[in-house]
Amino acid sequence: MKLIIYVLLAAIVISLGTGLFYLRREDADSPKMLRALQVRVALSLLLILFLIASYFFGWINPPA
Repeated sequence: MKLIIYVLLAAIVISLGTGLFYLRREDADSPKMLRALQVRVALSLLLILFLIASYFFGWINPPA
């Protein structure tokens, strides 16, 4: 369970770094920059949905 969350968080940070790299190297309107943003948003939504589903299935408990 924790491994999936850590992998998704790492992928989000890597996508953030990729976007920063393309922002510094190329134009801010480049398709690579847009793709990095799309990947980051998709991964963030996937993480949020996974956390919500985990809560409803009882795999994780809310903090006490």
